[in-house]
Amino acid sequence: MKSRGQALRDYVVRRLALMVPTFIGITFATFVLVQFVPGGQIDQMRMALAGAGGGGELAGGSGSAAPTQLDIPEAQLQRLRQFYGFDKPLLVAYGDWLADTLRLDLGTSFRYNEPVLRVIAERLPVSIYYGIVTALFTYGLCIPLGILKAVRHRTAVDTWTSVLIFVGYAVPGFALGAVLSNLLAVRWEIFPLGGFVGPGAAALPWHQRWLDIAWHSVLPLAAYLAGAFAVTTMLMKNSLLENMSADYVKTALAKGLSWKRAVFVHALRNSLIPMATTVGGLLGIFLTGSFLIERVFAIPGIGLLAFEAVQTRDFPVVMGFLVISSVLLMLGNLLSDLVVALVDPRVRFE
Repeated sequence: MKSRGQALRDYVVRRLALMVPTFIGITFATFVLVQFVPGGQIDQMRMALAGAGGGGELAGGSGSAAPTQLDIPEAQLQRLRQFYGFDKPLLVAYGDWLADTLRLDLGTSFRYNEPVLRVIAERLPVSIYYGIVTALFTYGLCIPLGILKAVRHRTAVDTWTSVLIFVGYAVPGFALGAVLSNLLAVRWEIFPLGGFVGPGAAALPWHQRWLDIAWHSVLPLAAYLAGAFAVTTMLMKNSLLENMSADYVKTALAKGLSWKRAVFVHALRNSLIPMATTVGGLLGIFLTGSFLIERVFAIPGIGLLAFEAVQTRDFPVVMGFLVISSVLLMLGNLLSDLVVALVDPRVRFE
């Protein structure tokens, strides 16, 4: 019979081993799609050269030229395909990309002409900041509110907070962000319109710089919290309600234990177990965020970088983002399982 520590170690090893084929499947499927997506780097070069050279035909004599793809000699096309690695068979190209990725070489961005890791690293602090602050506000507010709603179930407090929560949940975060930006930034000029920091923030003292970042974060954080707030709050409330009506709580009350201790010690401890399943998802939030919210508020985060990379067919950045996000997703799922096992001794790794 294995000890709990040995079973945990074997479980982690098995999960890490299963991540390898999962990672290969995700990246290979995306790599294949990327190879056949029209409008790649060579096509964009053709369009840019045609536009710069005044190529195109006049539409209806209106004087406006519609750029067409520039005819490039076949020898130069072959050199371009070789330069960008488009001349290799699919499996060979994927094998070369995978080997470079294992060496932490994600290639060079077509758009920025810089290593992909450097491009992502420049945006990473912004995404980590919003991810951490969003998680702190989500759990710091939703858990106490969920407890309050469970304890005051079917009272005016529960009813009105439910109305506010589900109204916020019904409105998409990016739509709420656009409304808040239009009202509080454009019309009333209370908060900044967008960006991560204001102009000249680099010259400010460190405490004023953080105040400037916090001032710019109010509206984006409201948009980030809109959806997660309802889900987390109701998960906490329903879990606590279920445990409050469980037999072990009724037995504890029948034996003379106070209601406050039975609820806030025994029932609450077991009610936090479902919350542990969401911990692993925080790793993905730290990185990806929401490209729509980042686009509304012009936040230079990873989500907006990935969205722009898809638009401009910057395939090395797209694949680099996929590598990091998929690894974090798998590690996040493993972390959730480990946290659940830590808080719930009934879980067995067999």
